[in-house]
Amino acid sequence: MCKSWCYWGKVHGVECRFWARETSTDRWDRIMLQVWDDSQWLRNFHVHKGTFMELCDLLSPALKRQNTRMRAALTVEKRVAIALWKLATPDSYRSVGNQFGVGKSTVGAAVIQVTNAIKDLLISTVVTLGNVQVIVDGFAAMGFPNCGGAMDGTHLPILSPEHQATEYINCKGYFSMLLQALVDHKGCFTNINVGWPGKVHDARVFRNSGLFQKLEEGTCFLDQKITVGDVEIPIIILGDPAYPLMPWLMKPYKGSLDSSQDLFNYRLSKCRMVVECAFGCVKAHWRSLLTWIDLSKVNIPIAIAACCALHNICESKGETFMVGWEVEANRLAAD
Repeated sequence: MCKSWCYWGKVHGVECRFWARETSTDRWDRIMLQVWDDSQWLRNFHVHKGTFMELCDLLSPALKRQNTRMRAALTVEKRVAIALWKLATPDSYRSVGNQFGVGKSTVGAAVIQVTNAIKDLLISTVVTLGNVQVIVDGFAAMGFPNCGGAMDGTHLPILSPEHQATEYINCKGYFSMLLQALVDHKGCFTNINVGWPGKVHDARVFRNSGLFQKLEEGTCFLDQKITVGDVEIPIIILGDPAYPLMPWLMKPYKGSLDSSQDLFNYRLSKCRMVVECAFGCVKAHWRSLLTWIDLSKVNIPIAIAACCALHNICESKGETFMVGWEVEANRLAAD
């Protein structure tokens, strides 16, 4: 059975104690932290300094370490900075370590600790449904009534796993792990399911998800129905042809279509574009998702989900999305 992120309560991240070298703190302490302006922060960490500092405050309860008589622990801010730099760029662990004067193992430990902290402290409040009526109104304005979200799956490249490697080879022939997500009308993630091997079909992932169970039980959305013709329609979600047609899941018509079916497909496709755009945005913003994630099978889903949470935080803060990020992401995806 695949370990998706909903099982993380049973997973313990690697706990590493690591320390700053006294001679290696100048670039971070005196230049990045004190001198860099917002444009430099955005280029290198993909967030403005204000958002970065808020994130450090939120994660501090899980990341704060005590000094010893021998050495000073790396600060929360430095650890978060190392992790964000690694998640935001295709740079190697060694290259990131050189930026901060630490070893590559310290970079790896920072990524694991920070992403685990995001999972423990932020996922449940950041990746959530929110105000359903606002979402329904948003999709209605886009042309589809009584819609609570758009769903899709995407493959994220990983290195060949040590065990059951063939299960991770997807239909395009590379090793991957699946991210399946529901997004709102603004492209924020409201539900994620991470961890299934790339070989598994989207429909199977969905049927084994907590989201599917809630939709079946009628506990995901408000009991808000509209009447179309003589049929009562509950709040529904939108999917592509890979998903099963359900009373609460609409997908496109296939085959020879009349004008009303064409219009239905057009409106559904228009609304479904928000999930495709969300995947493109999170990959461009956090480009490590495109560069063969080389964490363990246990930690990869945590890092992916952390990037989804960071995406939502950036959207809520109105963070700038630079055009060059998408260009670089397209280049990386083509490699």
